Amino acid sequence: MDRLTDTLSRAAPVILSLLRIVVGLLFLQHGLVKLFGFPMASPTPPAMFSQIWFAGAIEIVGGILLVLGLFTRPVAFLVSGEMAFAYFIGHHPRAIYPIQNGGNLAILYCFVFFYLVFAGAGPLSLDALRGRRPA
Repeated sequence: MDRLTDTLSRAAPVILSLLRIVVGLLFLQHGLVKLFGFPMASPTPPAMFSQIWFAGAIEIVGGILLVLGLFTRPVAFLVSGEMAFAYFIGHHPRAIYPIQNGGNLAILYCFVFFYLVFAGAGPLSLDALRGRRPA
């Protein structure tokens, strides 16, 4: 069992990077749909500079930066807050339980991003490359 634990422990940093990349790509989709109707049309395109428009902009920029692993901790903090805001403004008023109000994904994103604030980007990231440069 120790060998399995050692193997999994050695792989953990790369898996952290993989988690960040996949979640960043999934998050990016939400902004692309909101602002550009891609890959599917948005049910209600947002008005320029509306709350939904800003959410889409944050999701596009934040998603790209997370995929690249650039400024991961502050970006993850920002998008975690956006998801908490989205849950309490958009979902919670509909019903108390997330399964009833459709807020499961917002909560999941919020806590995965919050984890990235503390865990960082992992080794497969621009943050890791920037950290290796001589001062």
